Amino acid sequence: MVPSISLLIPASAVVALLFVGYLVSRILRFDEGPEQVVAIARAVREGAQAYLRRQYTTVLIFFVLMFIALAVLARQGFLNVYVPFAFLSGGFFSALAGYIGMNIATRSSARTAIAASKSLNAGLRVAFSSGAVMGLTVVGLGLIHISLWYYLLNWIYAGAEEVVRLQNVTSTLITSSMGASFIALFARVGGGIFTKAADVGADLVGKVEAGIPEDDPRNPAVIADNVGDNVGDVAGMGADLYESYVGAIVATSALSVSAGFGIKGIILPMLLAALGVLSSIVGTFFVQTREEASQGALLAALRKGVYTTAVLVAVLSYFLVRGLLGPEHLGIYWSILAGLVAGNLIGLVTEYYTSSEYAPTRRIADAAPTGPATVIISGLSVGMLSTLIPVVLVGITVILSFYLSGGAERFEAGLFGIGLAAVGMLSTLGITLATDAYGPVADNAGGNAEMSHLGEEVRRRTDALDALGNTTAATGKGFAIGSAALTALALLASFSDQVRILIERQNLAVRLDFSLLNPAVLVGLFIGGMLPFLFGALTMSAVGRAAQKIVEEVRRQFREIKGLMEGKARPDYARCVDICTRAALKEMVVPSLLAVVSPLAVGWLLGVNGVQGLLAGATVSGFVLAVMMANSGGAWDNAKKYIESGVHGGKGSPAHKAAVTGDTVGDPFKDTSGPSLNILIKLLSMVSLVFASLILQIAILK
Repeated sequence: MVPSISLLIPASAVVALLFVGYLVSRILRFDEGPEQVVAIARAVREGAQAYLRRQYTTVLIFFVLMFIALAVLARQGFLNVYVPFAFLSGGFFSALAGYIGMNIATRSSARTAIAASKSLNAGLRVAFSSGAVMGLTVVGLGLIHISLWYYLLNWIYAGAEEVVRLQNVTSTLITSSMGASFIALFARVGGGIFTKAADVGADLVGKVEAGIPEDDPRNPAVIADNVGDNVGDVAGMGADLYESYVGAIVATSALSVSAGFGIKGIILPMLLAALGVLSSIVGTFFVQTREEASQGALLAALRKGVYTTAVLVAVLSYFLVRGLLGPEHLGIYWSILAGLVAGNLIGLVTEYYTSSEYAPTRRIADAAPTGPATVIISGLSVGMLSTLIPVVLVGITVILSFYLSGGAERFEAGLFGIGLAAVGMLSTLGITLATDAYGPVADNAGGNAEMSHLGEEVRRRTDALDALGNTTAATGKGFAIGSAALTALALLASFSDQVRILIERQNLAVRLDFSLLNPAVLVGLFIGGMLPFLFGALTMSAVGRAAQKIVEEVRRQFREIKGLMEGKARPDYARCVDICTRAALKEMVVPSLLAVVSPLAVGWLLGVNGVQGLLAGATVSGFVLAVMMANSGGAWDNAKKYIESGVHGGKGSPAHKAAVTGDTVGDPFKDTSGPSLNILIKLLSMVSLVFASLILQIAILK
C-alpha cells in the first residue's frame, strides 16, 4: 500500500515546473536591447544549441550500446527486465534538464546587460531568475522522473511480497540514476573541455599576447568562450547536480529496505526532497540588493535566499519525520539536519577560500607582482589548505548521522542515516543551483556589454555581478563535491548491501571480507585512489590539446585578417566554435569510459572485495582532489579580478599578466577536472551496483 502523503512528491515537482514557466515568461518580457546586443546573444545561443545537439547525438550512440548490453544481461537474469528502460529515461531527463537551463541562460544574458544599465538590482534579478530556472528544473524533473518509476513499479509488483517489491523498485530506480550519471559525466567533461579550451585560448592570445581586454569583439575566440560558459557551467552543472540529486534520493531509498523502514523509509527521502523544492521556491523571493552594493552585500543577498530555504527545510522535515516514522525515530531528523548544516558550512568555507573579500585570495593577488610562478604556488597552497575543513565536516556529518539514526543498535539504520544526510544536504538544491547557474549568465552579460559597447557604467555593474558569480560558482562546486562525497558513501553502502542480498538469495559461494588486511581490498584501494588522478590527467591534457588549437587559430586570424586588430574587420567566430566542438566531442570519450571499465575490470581481477576497495579509494582521493582543484581555480580567478579592480597596478600591469597566467591554469582545474571528479566517484558506485550480479558471477567462474 502506497501512503497517500507520497502524492506530495509529484505535486511539488509540478509546482516547481509551473514556477519555472512563470520565471521564463517574466524573463522573456525584459527588453533584450538594440540589434547589436541581440545579434551577439543570438550567436552565443546558436553556438550553444549546435554544440549540445552534436554532443547528445554522440552520447546517443553510447546509450544505444548500453541499452543493448543491459537488455542482454536482463534476458540472462542478471538484471530486472525494466532496468534498460530506466537507464534510458534517467539519461533523457538529465539531458532535458541541462538543455532547458542552458536555453534560458542564453536568452537571459542580453536581458541582464540591458537590465544592468538601469540598476544593479535589476541585473541581479534577471540573472538570478535565469539561475532559478536551472535549479528548479533540475529538482522538478528529478522528482517527476522518480515519481513515474515509483508509482509504475509499485503497480507492476503489487502482487509480490513487500520485500521483493521494494527491492525491485529501488534497484530499478538506481539504474535510472546511472543513466543520469552518464549524461552528467559526458556533459561535464565535454562541456568543460569546450569552455576551458576557448577560455584559455582567448586569454593567452587576447589578453596576454595582444594586450586587448577580456571579451573584446576583436578576439576570434570570444564567442566560443561565451558559448562554453553555457554548455559547461549551465548545462554541465545542471546535469551534474541532477545526477547527485536523483542518486542521493534513490540510494537512500534502497538503504531503507535493509534498515527495516519499509515503504515509509523509501518515500522519506523523496518527501524530504519535495519539501526542499517548495522551500526553494519561497527562498527565491528573498534575493534582492540595493544599488552600489559591495561584493559582501551581493553575497548577503544570495545567502538570504539560501538560508531562508535551509531554515524552512529544517523546520518542515522535523514534522515530516515525526509524522511519518513516529517520535521514536527522531534521531533520523537530526541526521537530516546534520547534512543540511554541513552543506551550508561547506559553502561558507569555499566562499572564504575563493572570494576576494577574504585573505586567501588576496594573498594570491599580493604574490602577483613577483611573477606567475609565485601566483601558481600561492594558488596551489590555498587549494590544498582548503581541503581540511570540508573533509572534517563530512567526517563529522558521517559519524553524527550514523549514530543519531541508530547505527549503534542497527548498522543498516546508521547507513540509512548517512544517506538521509546526503539528501538533507541536497534538499536546498533548487536555490543552491540557482546561485551557481546565475554566474555564467552574469559573465555572458558582461561579455555582451563589452562587445556591444554599452558603456562603462553597465560594464562596472556586470563586472560586479560576474565577480559574485565566480564566488557563487566556487561555492556551488564545493556544495556539489560535498554532497557527492556523502552520496558516494551511501552508494558504497548500497553496493555492500546489494551484494549481501544477492549472495543470500542465490546461495552463492562467495566470501565477503572488506577488511584492510584482505589483499584484494588493499589493491582495490590503491587502484581507486589512483583513478581520480588518472581521470584528472586525461581531462587536463584534453583541455591543453584543445586550447593549443584555439591559440593557433586566434593567432592565425590576427595575422591573416587585415584590419582585425584595428577593429575594421570581423573575426571568424564560427571557426573557433567549431574547433572547440570537435575537440570536446573527441576528447570526452576516453575519460568517460573509465567509469564503466574500471569496476568491471577490478571485479574480474579481484572480485567484489576488490571492487569495494576501489569504490572506497576513489571516494576518498576523488573528494579531496576535487575540493583542491575547484578552490585553487576559483581563488586564481578572483585574484585576477581583484587586481583588475585597481590593486597592484590594475589591468595591463605585470601583476595582472601574472594573475592571468594563474587564472588560465586554474580554468581546467575548476571547470573541467575538479567538477567532473564528483560525478566519477558516484558513477563508479552506480556501475558497480547495477552490475553487482555480473561481478559476483565472474568471481564464481574464476
